[in-house]
Amino acid sequence: MEKQEPLPFTGYQKFVIFILAITQFTVILDFMVMSPLGDMLMKSLSLKPSAFGFAVSAYAFSAGISGLLTAGFADKFDRKKLLLFFYIGFIAGTIFCGVAQSYQALVAARIITGLFGGVIGSISMAIITDLFALQQRGRVMGFIQMGFGGSQVLGVPIGLYLANAWGWEAPFWMVAALSIIIAALIFVKLQPVTKHLSVQRDKSVFQHLWHTVAKSNYRVGFTATALLSIGGFMMMPFGTAFAVNNLGLTNEQLPMLFMVSGVSSLVIMPLIGKLSDKIDKFKIFAFASVWMMIMCVLYTNLSVTPLWLVMIFNVLMMIGVMSRMIPSSALTSAIPDLQDRGAFMSINSSLQQIAGGVAAAAAGVIVTQKSKGAPLEHYNIVGYVIVAISILSIFLMWRVNNLAKKKVNIEEAPVDEPIPLAE
Repeated sequence: MEKQEPLPFTGYQKFVIFILAITQFTVILDFMVMSPLGDMLMKSLSLKPSAFGFAVSAYAFSAGISGLLTAGFADKFDRKKLLLFFYIGFIAGTIFCGVAQSYQALVAARIITGLFGGVIGSISMAIITDLFALQQRGRVMGFIQMGFGGSQVLGVPIGLYLANAWGWEAPFWMVAALSIIIAALIFVKLQPVTKHLSVQRDKSVFQHLWHTVAKSNYRVGFTATALLSIGGFMMMPFGTAFAVNNLGLTNEQLPMLFMVSGVSSLVIMPLIGKLSDKIDKFKIFAFASVWMMIMCVLYTNLSVTPLWLVMIFNVLMMIGVMSRMIPSSALTSAIPDLQDRGAFMSINSSLQQIAGGVAAAAAGVIVTQKSKGAPLEHYNIVGYVIVAISILSIFLMWRVNNLAKKKVNIEEAPVDEPIPLAE
């Protein structure tokens, strides 16, 4: 795995990458578009900030629960049918958001959207693992996760433009309309993904869920994912407040900051994806983790800083974050056996959501503010906590890397009987 020629994609594989990337884009855009609508929604529905915050977190909470609930039967069906089922549910939830005219209806709509949308990423990961060799997955992850950068670049300005022209409901109708077209493409063009059905052993969905959680190798992957999510999410909740109150940026400068970060991630992700298919994925992850640690400590200790320099710091941090995300996702995808992939990805996705919530809560305990508009205090402590978590993440990802290499060696060995990796 030191230096290798990347495997080329077939025409059909390119279509799969496109359809999964655009599917992921709509799911992330649906989540991201809530943020710029905050002020408009609070005024329209007479909401307090805490109530709006609950409406946003309702999605993540329901998405985390959904992943655990669906893990047991995630490997019992054709993955194409499973993807279509949850994507249609996601579309229904998004339409419900568009017609909601009360706070209670909006929260219910966000819960429904989260229950269905929160599972789509894990189903996509299972499809990627089924259809692409490990030597291709770095590039695939790079393209799929461009949805995050694309939603940052497009979600804020388009969402605000449509909301200002036709009301806060308009962005949800836009996401729903685009999603209906994508669902039709999935139905017509995506081939059934059923190879995993031939190796199913567990008769009960509860048995399947328990057997997946019980495997020690899988738990290494779950723990690595949770730690990565905690480290990645700790700075996010107070990023805007720190930029305004500590770095001296204005609210008018924030959209430009988000857009520059989003564009940089769109450029970085495919490059890191290609690189991680050419050289050792763990080495890229370890180097990127050290880079991110340095940037976090420097950034969280800044005082008043000009916009151009804050942009440079954000881009440099984004390079570290994305360069960890892509190789770690590719390596973790190699751990589960064929018959367990759906369940593994569902549990992994749930832990990601839940860990993100834990990270936000932990950051809220650490960071303080003496008065409204005063500089945040102890934000640099968050940076140091991320360093400690990142060091643990490197160790865990080293173990994941060893498991992935062992799995590849087993799969490539000319044996008559399959040798299960996880025990």
